[in-house]
This record gives sequence, structure tokens and C-alpha cells, in this order.
Amino acid sequence: MEEINLLAEKLCAEHKLSVSEYEFLIKNRTDYVTEFLRQKAVDIRKSIYGNSVYIRGLIEFTNRCKNDCYYCGLRKSNLNCDRYRLEEKQIVACTDEGYELGYRTFVLQGGEDPFFSDEVLCSIIRKIKQNHPDCAVTLSVGERSEESYRALFEAGADRYLLRHETADELHYSKLHPEGMSFKNRMNCLSVLRKTGFAVGAGFMVGSPFQTEKELSEDLKFIETFQPEMCGIGPFIPHRETPFAREKSGSAELTCFLLSVIRIIKPNILLPATTALATLIPDGRERGILSGANVVMPNLSPLAVRKKYELYNNKVCTGEESARCRVCADKRMQSIGYQIVVDRGDMKSF
Repeated sequence: MEEINLLAEKLCAEHKLSVSEYEFLIKNRTDYVTEFLRQKAVDIRKSIYGNSVYIRGLIEFTNRCKNDCYYCGLRKSNLNCDRYRLEEKQIVACTDEGYELGYRTFVLQGGEDPFFSDEVLCSIIRKIKQNHPDCAVTLSVGERSEESYRALFEAGADRYLLRHETADELHYSKLHPEGMSFKNRMNCLSVLRKTGFAVGAGFMVGSPFQTEKELSEDLKFIETFQPEMCGIGPFIPHRETPFAREKSGSAELTCFLLSVIRIIKPNILLPATTALATLIPDGRERGILSGANVVMPNLSPLAVRKKYELYNNKVCTGEESARCRVCADKRMQSIGYQIVVDRGDMKSF
């Protein structure tokens, strides 16, 4: 008992552990250690960001994808997926509506859809920036070439989210088909950093074949790569994937890891994800109370929200954008936090 307590104190003092120490911490966590780290994470987050919670307007603009990842409902082998892609004018209209609702960051997220070439995406980015120069544009469109990332950055994109999914190469191979490369995923993250983006990484909690060892490698990767953002959420199966009968990940462990990540990198932008809110009704609130400081309400057109189904029973597919914003405000106020109208850039400390 004393060893695990000392390890938690070491993490708070040094903001880092060895891989084996992270593994021991996860395996042997107690209620006391969980609460101790949660409170430390909240204190750290409040010292930098106060009670402010940043919102990102999420626009899921295409559910077409050339990849066949074993865990994802958008995988190309899912013949029961009702495919769509939004036109430029629809995407821009979502940002115009979002701006009126107080959003100052827009997250354009989609499958790896070849239709969205550099030319198409750059046009969309420029139009958004032209209309709303005080806003940040975040992209989450997967693996692309160095030239592509440079073009998107030069068009005005500010941030790029590319979840690494797992920092263990063998584990990566069990989650993805041949043709998808762990080395390429990691190289893309490095190229994004070199290009000038604020970079977001992230991983699933409780994905098939994952043990505490793989999770400890994920934490070490966050510690060494130092992303500006980190999105983690529990694995939730999708009925049309090879992992359809696998168990969901743990909300409790996800919240524990949110606290650990906040302590590892005190000023990180850390979302309370939709997956966490899907698994438990108060998932977003619990995420914030564990050290997160970002929520991402959905700005996608109502007609397509249910079609962007990464996993079963995804929440927030039936509310219009204005109601989503009001709901997010009330939920954060109920736990003593305040959503702010702000780009929500990472602060120095």
C-alpha cells in the first residue's frame, strides 16, 4: 500500500514515471490513490485554466473511409453504413451557425475520404478563416503526406488531431489490417509537429488485446511526445466490426488516466469525450472532474449525425446545435465550471 502511495506522490512531484512504474500504478491503483490523483489533477488544471471549459464545435463532414480498422464502424467493409459527405457550403454553414452560438474553434472530423483532396480541404479552410478570422480550425482527417499537411497548415488550419490509438507496435497490428503501419502513424505525428500544427494524439482505453503494459506505453508516449492535446475514451464496440462482441472499456479507468495525463502535462488540452458520455450518462462531467478541460458538442447537420457511428449507441445524435450548446452549458454549470467563448489555445504555465 505504501509503495503505490509513494509512486503517486512521485508522479505529482516529477510529472513522469518509467513504463514499469506506470504499469504498477494502473494495476495497483486504490480508491485512495485514484482520489488523490484526481484532486491533484483538478488543482493543477484550475491553477492554469481556472474553472473555464473550452468548447469545440465538432463537424463530422464525411463518414466515407478507405481504411478497414477492426474497431471502427466507418470501416470500408461495413456495407450497412449509410454513407454521406457534406458539401463545402454545408460545412461552412455549420461554422457560421456555430459562431453565432459562441464557438471559436471548429473541429472538422471525417474518415479518410479521398474525395477531400488538398484542394478541396484548403478551399474549405480558407472560407472558414475568411468568415471567422478570430477562430481556430482543427482537422481530424487521418494520415496524409508531408506535402498535404503543409498545404493544410498554410491554408490556415491551426491544429490537427491524429489519435495514435496505441503506442505498442504489436498491439497496433492487432487493431488494424495489413497496409496500415504503426511506423507511419508515428511518423505522421512527428511531421505534423514539424509542420507547425498544435498536435493532438490519443488512445482507446480497454481496446481488445490491451493490458496495463500497453496503457503504460501510451502514458510514456504522451510524456515524451508532449502533444498539445490528448483525446482518450473507452473502447466501445460496433456491431458491424470484427470486435462486435468485445467488452467495452472502463469509464473508471478512463477517468483515472485523464487525471494521470493532466499531471504528466499540466497545461494539456484534454477533452471529456463523447465515448465517455456514451458509456455513462454523466461521462462528460466525470471527465471534467478528473482533470479534463474541453468538451466538443456536435455542430453537424441533424440529418447526418446518426450516420457517423464510430461505435454503438453514440450519444448526442438527436439534438439541434443550439440545444447541444445549452445542454453543455448547463452540465458544466451543474459541477461548478463555466464554458467560455474562446479559441481555447493551450496556455503556458
